[in-house]
Amino acid sequence: MVNLRPGAFSYRVSGEFTRDGRPVMPPAATARIERTLSIMRSQVSTSEYRRCAEAKACSAVELDTENPDLPMVKTNFQDATAYADWLSRETGERWRLPSDEEWAFAAADLFNENLLPESFDGSDPGRRALALYDRDATRADAVEKARRPIGAFGENQNGLLDIAGNVWEWTDTCFARNALNERGGIDAKVVNCGVRVVEGRHRTYMTDFIRDPRVGGCVGGIPPVHLGFRLVKDAVSWPRLHRLLVLAGRLSV
Repeated sequence: MVNLRPGAFSYRVSGEFTRDGRPVMPPAATARIERTLSIMRSQVSTSEYRRCAEAKACSAVELDTENPDLPMVKTNFQDATAYADWLSRETGERWRLPSDEEWAFAAADLFNENLLPESFDGSDPGRRALALYDRDATRADAVEKARRPIGAFGENQNGLLDIAGNVWEWTDTCFARNALNERGGIDAKVVNCGVRVVEGRHRTYMTDFIRDPRVGGCVGGIPPVHLGFRLVKDAVSWPRLHRLLVLAGRLSV
């Protein structure tokens, strides 16, 4: 685990933003992490996920038995949350997926908001679509397709491994469409929790039941290469409930 002290940082809000029906840059905001953020140093591995599958608490998706120490991939949002629920029951601690803000805070200088340059004139929808395609196609060509061992993509300034690797990570944040007024306020907002924010080399949005991005489900842009996850551990725990469940035979010690 890596424990990050509370703090504030500036970033662009996730989601889709329009003004007068035209796409615009997401607004800048100051996000505050009010409590110590305890987050896994690396992504959940295949061997770690396998324990949950063997306990029949997680879906037995394609487990790579030949490479148990590589990051677990081909997981959808439900797989990730099922693992978090199982780990919470096993340990008596509260585990969950990070929010988009928490992930961005932990990623620090490796956080990529997936924006076009500030200088780009997006008033022409056709030019904007071409610019998005060119950016995504060029970026996709540079991403290594094969998974690499945990730690192969290095450590960021907060001590987290593989933040900018080829495994994208589920967050708990829902996708939202926002209509801005001339003052920059939100006049209308539609939240779709069937689509979640996914973070990695860049931010994107994935339909929550998709396990393999190559088969579709990416809301916009070039799909991620692999889908995995890392979890946050909250300070709240329930040791008494855990002990009772162990005594009742519902959990292992």
